[in-house]
Amino acid sequence: MSTSTLSEIVESWGGLIQTGPFGSQLHQHDYSEQGIPVVMPKDIRNGRIDESGIARIPEGKASQLSRHFLKAGSVVFPRRGEISKCAYINEEQAGFLCGTGCIKIEPPEEKLRSKFLFYFLGLRQSVEWLERNAVGTTMLNLNTKILGGLKVPLFAPKKQDEIVEILSAYDDLIENNRRRIQLLEQAARLLYREWFVHLRFPGHEHVKIKDGVPEGWKRVQVKDVLEKLNRPKKIKQSEYLHQGPIPCVDQSRDFIGGYTYDEDAVIDIGRSVIVFGDHTRILKYVDFPFACGADGTQLIVSNDPGVSQEFLYFALDAIDLTNYFYARHFKFLKDQFIPRPKDVIISQFSDVVRPTLNQIKLLSAHCERLAKARDLLLPRLMKGVLVI
Repeated sequence: MSTSTLSEIVESWGGLIQTGPFGSQLHQHDYSEQGIPVVMPKDIRNGRIDESGIARIPEGKASQLSRHFLKAGSVVFPRRGEISKCAYINEEQAGFLCGTGCIKIEPPEEKLRSKFLFYFLGLRQSVEWLERNAVGTTMLNLNTKILGGLKVPLFAPKKQDEIVEILSAYDDLIENNRRRIQLLEQAARLLYREWFVHLRFPGHEHVKIKDGVPEGWKRVQVKDVLEKLNRPKKIKQSEYLHQGPIPCVDQSRDFIGGYTYDEDAVIDIGRSVIVFGDHTRILKYVDFPFACGADGTQLIVSNDPGVSQEFLYFALDAIDLTNYFYARHFKFLKDQFIPRPKDVIISQFSDVVRPTLNQIKLLSAHCERLAKARDLLLPRLMKGVLVI
């Protein structure tokens, strides 16, 4: 096995290392609700592109920046800030645009497999090298020259494929679990709509509807049925660990953002907590001890004895915040109205969805175990310690 820098590989066999468009090429007014997704550093999470809050630009504007299109197999890096993370672009995300704050790498596949490079960049030693060589003190910055100086092991293509196949097996299982989680969440949401939007709850045939509300029900403002918890301590994203005993939950799409050892940050109130992203408008139902990260992450519990956490979670989830651009979405959320059914109906709903939420919890925990196993295996494969 030999080693070469990324720059040497690109110069000798092709490919590219390229920053996203300059700020003068892509302005704030160019962004729109519809169009081509633009990958920013904030969208890079756990080796994937999180599309939940991704920005977009019209196709006409994107075509002017065609050299910055991403293709399947592109590896995207933040150019500043959290330079310890990167994402692999899959087939569904081919055609996205590399944003101003990112750098893309497209290695020559016949010499350096892009998925192998992606896994190598996730090694602790690779991250530490980049952090040592990055410029800046308050915020680390990368450029193509620094990234190009990273030395990469050049196993034979067949060996690279074998390593990728082993590691991808873990990622495939994680992705399958994530899809199962999405299906379970969707099933629970549909049940909520069936009972509390379309009013086809158990026994609805025998209940009178008056002014659109079943007899014995009320419509209440969210602020009247919830209580906001104070966080003991916030864990910054830059302090997240790959391993640790305490999971960090923030307002990103991923269920768990990282880990910490800081016991002073633990939130454990003996019941589930609803986590709301004030900026991302993402809700999570968390029923295990955790630490809280990121500004604008709100922690919510019900203050009505008859309103369960399960019901409150899906009631809040049913509120449409997609087209609301208020600076503080939590304030807007509190002013909305939700149904307040009879206690017995809420209890029945909670009994039905609780097993679903427990299954989601189990699948999420399985994803974390798989990720830990993959991360333990990764350095041994890259060093050739394990014989394939």
